[in-house]
Amino acid sequence: MSNSHADQWAPDSWKLKPVSQQIKYGDSEALAQVIDKLRQLPPLVSASEVDSLKSHIADAQEGRAFILQGGDCAESFSDCNADAISQKVRLLMSLSLLVSQQTQKPVVRIGRIAGQYAKPRSELTETQDQTTLPSYRGDLVNHIHFSESARMPDPARMLQGYSYASLTINYIRSLLEGDISDLFQLEQESQNLLSLKTNAKLHKSLDQFREAMRLFHQANGPQHNSRHWLEFFTSHEALHLHYEEALTRKANNGKWYNLSTHYPWVGMRTTIQDSAHIEYLRGIANPIAIKVGKDLSPQTLVQLCQVLNPNNEAGRLTLIQRFGHQHIAQVLPEMIKAVQAAGLKVLWSCDPMHGNTRVSSQGIKTRDFQHIQSELQQAFEIHAAHSSHLGGVHLEMTAEAVMECVGGTYGVTEQELDKAYTSLVDPRLNVAQVFELIDSLEEKQQHLHKIDTKHVSSS
Repeated sequence: MSNSHADQWAPDSWKLKPVSQQIKYGDSEALAQVIDKLRQLPPLVSASEVDSLKSHIADAQEGRAFILQGGDCAESFSDCNADAISQKVRLLMSLSLLVSQQTQKPVVRIGRIAGQYAKPRSELTETQDQTTLPSYRGDLVNHIHFSESARMPDPARMLQGYSYASLTINYIRSLLEGDISDLFQLEQESQNLLSLKTNAKLHKSLDQFREAMRLFHQANGPQHNSRHWLEFFTSHEALHLHYEEALTRKANNGKWYNLSTHYPWVGMRTTIQDSAHIEYLRGIANPIAIKVGKDLSPQTLVQLCQVLNPNNEAGRLTLIQRFGHQHIAQVLPEMIKAVQAAGLKVLWSCDPMHGNTRVSSQGIKTRDFQHIQSELQQAFEIHAAHSSHLGGVHLEMTAEAVMECVGGTYGVTEQELDKAYTSLVDPRLNVAQVFELIDSLEEKQQHLHKIDTKHVSSS
C-alpha cells in the first residue's frame, strides 16, 4: 500500500465504501447529535494499554504466549451488574490458569465484554405471526422484545452502550486490584450447575482446580495482584461503525486508536475486500482481528492481510479461523501455506464455535460439544503439521448455569435446551463444558510438544 493511499484514511473514510450490515436510522439529525456527543466523551481504554496488548499478541505469534478470548455472544445492558461482571471475569481468569497449564505458556486474557452490544444477522428482518419487523441487532441498536417500537433502531442506545461499557470496565479494574483469591472463586457457578442437573458430576478439572487454589491460598495467605494479573483486555466486534468512529481518537504519537476497546474484530459477514469495515480497521493502530470462514479464498486472505497490515507489523493482525469441524481439514492447510508463502506475520486463533452452529429438532439454535472439541483439536494438529502454530482460542462461554450447547460429560440433551437457555443470540459453553474442552487438550498438547522437541533436536 502506498503512503498516499494510507494518508487518505480518516476515521470516517469508511463512509465512502460499501457498508454491509448497516443500521438504518429514521432520524438522521438524532444520529448526528448522538455521534457528536460520543466524540466529546472520554475514551474507555488508553492507547498505552492497546500498545501493551499488541506486544503480547506479537509474543503469541512467535509461540511465547497464548491468547484466551472469551465471553458472551451478545452482551445485554441488563448484565451490567456486579454479579454478572464478576462471574465473567472470574471464569476467564480461572480458565486462563488451566490454559497456561496445558500450553506451558503465559496466557493473555481478552474478554468479549464492555462493548459486545452489536450483532450481525443473516436476515435483517424477522417474521412472527405474519408480522415482519427489523431483526434484533444487539442492545446497542434496538431491543430484543418483538414489537415495532422495541425493534426500531434508536441512536440514543449508543450513549447507553457507552455508559454501560464504561461502568463495566471500571468495575473490572476494581476487581483486578483486589485480593487475588477473589478472582478464582467458581464455587457458586459450580453449585448452580449441580443444582440445575443434580445427576451430573462436574468434570474433574473443576474439582482439581478448586483444590489447587485452596492449597495456594493456604500456603501464601492473602495475595494482591502483580502487574501480570492486573492485565485484562476487552474486545468486541467493530460492527457499528458510527459508534466505533465516534470513539476513535488521535494519540500523542500521532496514530489513530479505537479507544472503545483494546481489540476490535470484524466478523465473517463484514470481512469483505474494499468494504467499509476493512477500510475502518486498516487505519487504526489497535491490534485487530478478522474472522476467516471456509468460503474465503487463500488469495483473498493474503490480499486482506496486506491491506490491513501493509508494513507486516508484529502483533498487528489476528486471523480467527472458524470453519466447522467437517471443513477445517480441507480449508486450513491451504490458507496456512498461502500466508507462509507471502511471509505474513499473523496470529492464528481458533473459534471452534461459529462454524458448528445448527438448529435442533425443536428449532433451537445449538452447538455440539464434540464438534467444538473436534475443530479445536484438529486446529492444533494441522498447524503443527504445517510448521505453524495456533496461538489463541476464541470461545463463546458463560459462568451462568445454562444448557445451550449439547453434549460433553455434563450431558446436555436437545430436549433440555429450553430448560436453561438465556443467550440473546448464539449458544454458549457453560462452566463444566468449557473446562472440559480445555482439559481435553492436555493429551494433545503433550503429543504436539513431543513433535516440537523432535523437530528442534533434528534441525
